[in-house]
Amino acid sequence: MTTNGNPTKLRIGSRGSQLALWQANHISVLLRARGHEVEIEIIHTTGDKITDVALAMIGTKGMFTKEIEEALAAGKVDLAVHSLKDLPTELPKGFEIAAITERQDPRDAFCSRHYAKVEDLPNGARVGTSSLRRQAQLKAIRPDLDIHPLRGNVDTRLRKLEEGQYDAIILASAGLKRLGKTELIKQIIPADIMCPAAGQGALGIEIREGDVKTRELLAFLNDPNARAATTCERALLNSLGGGCQVPIGAFAEAKNGKLHLESIVADPDGSKLLRDSRDGDDPEKLGNEAGASLLKRGGDAILEAVYGRGLAVPPQP
Repeated sequence: MTTNGNPTKLRIGSRGSQLALWQANHISVLLRARGHEVEIEIIHTTGDKITDVALAMIGTKGMFTKEIEEALAAGKVDLAVHSLKDLPTELPKGFEIAAITERQDPRDAFCSRHYAKVEDLPNGARVGTSSLRRQAQLKAIRPDLDIHPLRGNVDTRLRKLEEGQYDAIILASAGLKRLGKTELIKQIIPADIMCPAAGQGALGIEIREGDVKTRELLAFLNDPNARAATTCERALLNSLGGGCQVPIGAFAEAKNGKLHLESIVADPDGSKLLRDSRDGDDPEKLGNEAGASLLKRGGDAILEAVYGRGLAVPPQP
């Protein structure tokens, strides 16, 4: 990496999936526009290699980030572009988040060939999702639905829907919009029905801790609103000891000059769903307070049962 304000060569570490590469290319375009030379290094992660098991059953800490962090630590890449929801809430020692980008729609999308919304699905309809968070909230409003695991990249998931293996599937709307694959989106599910995952829709740019030069070069990518909202959501997730495969939802947004946080903890079968709604000024404090309240109201028992059933492993996913 050169210094003295001259254009810099930056190497981005990224997973090889279509969406991950879209994200890495998106950041590289913004960096090139500032005169930097950019290379993208594809790194295969544990999560990419295990495709036949529901994510919640694996529970490997940082399964979409570990190998990329190893490349960062070894100096093979200068920055990593992640879906923020895949980044553990506590980064391993030696790394920091240099920027959180402007957020795409954080809500979930209901995709189907025949039905316009969740409520229109027939009794016992087969719905695909590998997320306990989505499953729990679907079951809370439609206990009759037949929920089945759904793995693979976005194209694979959409193909399975097209082939009729599912009546509907639930995916993050951000990924579908980024890839321009919106034709099967029938409904953007309101956050009060399907609370999104912490950090969903935002990208986290990770660097080596203390790499001041790279941090300064990436500062323009940081969106203060996205950082405040996702810091709040990730604080809630952290206070509940949960990772992205635990049935926890968190959605923060600026409202009337305050930060408003909606959060849920739910039993995977939808039988219990705790909801918290509050406002505050300090993102981290707001997330921690909501987490403490949910634990006190029975969230601890729900999460203990989830971990006890081996559905998710307590540290990070």
